Amino acid sequence: MKIKSLIFALILIAGLFSSIIFPSCNQPGQHTAGGDTLKGKITISGAFALYPLVVKCAEVFQKLHPHVTINVSAGGAGKGMTDALNKMVDLGMYSKAVSLEEQARGAWWIAIAKDAVLPTINANNPVLADLKTRGLTKQKFYDIFISGNIKTWGQAVGNTSKVDLQVFTRSDACGAADMWAKYLNNKKQEDILGLGVNGDPGVADAVRKNVEAIGYNNLGFVYEMQTRKIYQGLAVIPIDINGNGKIDPEENFYDNIDMVMKAINDGRYPSPPARDLYLVSGGKPTNKLVLNFLQWLLSDGQKFVNEAGYVTIKPEQVTAELQKLK
Repeated sequence: MKIKSLIFALILIAGLFSSIIFPSCNQPGQHTAGGDTLKGKITISGAFALYPLVVKCAEVFQKLHPHVTINVSAGGAGKGMTDALNKMVDLGMYSKAVSLEEQARGAWWIAIAKDAVLPTINANNPVLADLKTRGLTKQKFYDIFISGNIKTWGQAVGNTSKVDLQVFTRSDACGAADMWAKYLNNKKQEDILGLGVNGDPGVADAVRKNVEAIGYNNLGFVYEMQTRKIYQGLAVIPIDINGNGKIDPEENFYDNIDMVMKAINDGRYPSPPARDLYLVSGGKPTNKLVLNFLQWLLSDGQKFVNEAGYVTIKPEQVTAELQKLK
């Protein structure tokens, strides 16, 4: 099933804000093995980074439990946290570390997967060959996104190109911007320069339409799940992690999503911008249905994490997260 492609299209068409309800495929009155009779509704909102995974898991969980409906809507990590703390939803999707202020307001959270933010450009970028060979260092990214000292693609790669560099960033409060800013010398989202665009799909679309563009996106909006390759019209700038002016074999892992996930898992891709992804609520959930869903996500649900284009959390972390449900 073209999970990511379908989701990408749905978000764009719906204007990024509409809720999507995935009703069970089972007939009324049908029960899962063992006579399970879980029923009710779960509402979830928040981070685009988590949206594809939670949608996939919601579909599967509803097939297992025919009397359960899960309503999932995207709108950014900030919306997810706000909605959760205000009890407007059962769970918020959150793609950055929970702050001390949010904890003081009663935020409770569990990690369910990992992913990363990648620097993206147009596939027809005029210096693409140089970028793939040399990559860009953290300092170069800083001078593009934070200080603004690099204004042309020639300056970025050290050649004579006079093509202007157009930076796109996120206009909504989000984990992707927060993680990308933290990578750039522990800055904040508001420190990032550029034209603000709403949502992951918005940034990806803006970059795809502008040959001068540079942006950043979560994994699920860079790679297509059926082919595991980069979406048509996009390219990824390799990060010159060791700063030696070239992309060494151990830094060259962007051809497909499985290579990137392996690099995230073994630590070759830096963290940040790699990070854990969370589900949050205003206090520990007491609803039996919500607790059952969370327990399933951390057990059987983990088998869908890689399939949906994410990195599984390590077994010892799964154990620690399960303890939070007790």
